[in-house]
Amino acid sequence: MTAFVYILRCADDRYYVGSARGETLDKRLGEHQAGTLPGYTSGRRPVSLVYAESFDRITDAIAFERRVKG
Repeated sequence: MTAFVYILRCADDRYYVGSARGETLDKRLGEHQAGTLPGYTSGRRPVSLVYAESFDRITDAIAFERRVKG
């Protein structure tokens, strides 16, 4: 299964870095836009996707996400 690392720009000009499993990011991005799940982006909507990269393994995606977060 494919995994992604993505960066969102929030309405307050802050950035959110996340990772997700799946064939596309559509569902996860929709959850961020709708504020479905409580968390960092739910109070900073709307959000826009500024970067996404796919990985063959979730472990690779998580490692890359950690590097981006520094």
